[in-house]
Amino acid sequence: MPRTLILMRHAKSSWDDPATDDHYRPLNGRGRRSAVALGDWLRDTGWLPDQVLCSTATRTRETYAGLNIPLAAEFHSALYHASAATMRQLLAAATGRTVLMIGHNPGIGDFARRLLAAPPDHPRFADYPTGATLVARFDIASWDRLDWQSGRAADFTVPRDLSVG
Repeated sequence: MPRTLILMRHAKSSWDDPATDDHYRPLNGRGRRSAVALGDWLRDTGWLPDQVLCSTATRTRETYAGLNIPLAAEFHSALYHASAATMRQLLAAATGRTVLMIGHNPGIGDFARRLLAAPPDHPRFADYPTGATLVARFDIASWDRLDWQSGRAADFTVPRDLSVG
């Protein structure tokens, strides 16, 4: 049974109040619009998760809410600024066939690069900007069998591709 990972960096966050602790920074207007557009893209392309792993940060929670996917997310504090190794460890315990993971750079971009045998043909994959979303397929029976460089990029987008931005 193949597995699919949807790896999303949170949408654009607000820097309006420099006194706000990083963990509690909300999305800005563009970020909210991007989250809605990314949710529409997921539905339009058929990439819908059956499990969601999300950082506890305000901006990741708001990104997930904007996707409008009727599925309860599992919020993990370990995903807040997680390394690729931590993300892999959390994913190993996942039970869904299609898992959406929402996190932060630089870890999420590093995780995406390390998972794939070859990068997608997209000019923004290397810097994994806000809202970047990779869909990767793996020929594994369970997430604890995941190896580095074993994934195939099935899709990749950023909000600007969706006319948001």
